[in-house]
Amino acid sequence: MPTYVYRCESCGDTEQAFPMSRKPEAVTCPDCHGTAVSAFTSPHLGAGSGTVFGDIDATKKTAESPPVISRVPSSSRRTQPVNRDPRHAKLPRA
Repeated sequence: MPTYVYRCESCGDTEQAFPMSRKPEAVTCPDCHGTAVSAFTSPHLGAGSGTVFGDIDATKKTAESPPVISRVPSSSRRTQPVNRDPRHAKLPRA
């Protein structure tokens, strides 16, 4: 749910969270109970979890110094044995 900033003339800024479809243009100030109007601010890009910041840092690190591999990674796919039954050759292929 997004957080919006509302500005009260006497108390200053306050943040409140509302669904995007129900964001009011004005709210009641929690301090003075006056009217606080919606303020146009930059998005809160720094608000996130530790996992998100860890992923961002790992992505930046690999962009600056990608890992060097010394061999081709092994395949995790299991090979299926080839069936030589002639009846299977007549089956439709997908």
